[in-house]
Amino acid sequence: MITPLINSILAQAPQTGRIERIALRPGKGKPLVEVQSWDLSSGPKDYGPTKERAVTLIQAEHLPVIASLLGRDDWDYTHLRRNILASGINLRALIGWRFQIGSAILRGTDECDPCEQMEDTLGPGTLHAMIGHGGLCAAIETPGSFKVGDPITRLERLS
Repeated sequence: MITPLINSILAQAPQTGRIERIALRPGKGKPLVEVQSWDLSSGPKDYGPTKERAVTLIQAEHLPVIASLLGRDDWDYTHLRRNILASGINLRALIGWRFQIGSAILRGTDECDPCEQMEDTLGPGTLHAMIGHGGLCAAIETPGSFKVGDPITRLERLS
């Protein structure tokens, strides 16, 4: 539970992250394809099962932890089925906040829990390894575009 004191502390220590990689799903059940930029201006289409999950992000700093728990080093983050690989910002702390990437404004909605498909793709133990490291789901508040290397800037907390 986020108390007023914790909320105050979070507001005083904003982080700015960075987009390391972007990957999109060309169709249902298809593997993600890496791109250099993403234009959300046309709104969410097949960017997620619901608008609350239109964009998914995963933290680059968590990838070595997941790899270690899986006992592997020969995998690609796109197998985790997240659109954006981000670094330098605590994605979990963006739940309930608006944030900006390029010209797009997103809203952190919830943790991005791992799904059974990852267990099939990466093998037994994947779901267990990803608990707490699954990333962030976000809704699109203001469509826009962004590219690899763009900053991720936290804006304001939603009431």
